Amino acid sequence: MKKHILEVDGIQKKFGERVILSDVYLKCETSEIIGLLGRNGSGKSTLLKIIFGIVSAPNKCIRIDSVSKNNENNLCNEISYLSQEQFIPNHLSVKKAISLSIDKQKITFFCKDKFIQSILNKKIDHLSSGELRYLEIKIVLFNPSKFVLLDEPYNGLSPVMVDVVNELIKVNSHRKGIVITDHNYQNVIKISTRLLLMKDGKSHYIKEKAELVDKGYLTSSALL
Repeated sequence: MKKHILEVDGIQKKFGERVILSDVYLKCETSEIIGLLGRNGSGKSTLLKIIFGIVSAPNKCIRIDSVSKNNENNLCNEISYLSQEQFIPNHLSVKKAISLSIDKQKITFFCKDKFIQSILNKKIDHLSSGELRYLEIKIVLFNPSKFVLLDEPYNGLSPVMVDVVNELIKVNSHRKGIVITDHNYQNVIKISTRLLLMKDGKSHYIKEKAELVDKGYLTSSALL
C-alpha cells in the first residue's frame, strides 16, 4: 500500500495580541497515530482547525505527498475532521445519518458492530452523548480520506467504549494517518505511535515520555 505524507509548517496564529501558534511543524504518515498533547489554551484544537481549513492562518504551508494544498478550499477528500461539537443534525435517524455519510457498498460492514446495532433504530436526538460520539467517530474514520484529525474523541465515552474506539482507531491507522488530541492524555499516550507537545506556541516532538515531565506537561507521578 502506498504511503502518504501530510506536512504542516509555517503556521502562525494570534487572537488579538495573544500569540497561540508561532512555530509549528507537524508531519504525519499513513499508518501513524500522532498524539497531540498540551495544556488548555496551547493551540491544539486551533491547529487542527487550521489544517482542515476552517480557521485561517497567515503563511501556512500544508503539503500532502509534497504537493502544496495552500490554495485548496476543500480538503475533505484528503483530510477528515472530528470536531468537539456535534456535527450530525438531531432531526435525522441513525440509519439516515449513516446512509448520507457512508459509501453504499460499505454500509453493511459499517453496521456489523454491536454498538451500532443497538442504536440503529433510534433518532440522533435520542442517543446518549457516548452513543452519539461513537457514531460520529466511526463515520469520520470510514471517510475515504488519507488523514483524520480527531479533536476530543473520548468525550462522553464510557471506559468500555474508549477501548472499542481505540481499537477502531488502530485498525483504521493501517490505511490512514491519524492525529488525535484529548484531555484524556493517558489514552492519547497509550494509542499514539508518536507524540507532539504544544507549548508556548511551538511544537516539540517527544522521543521519551520522561520529556513530558521535563517540559512541565506532566508530573513524575502521572507517568506511573
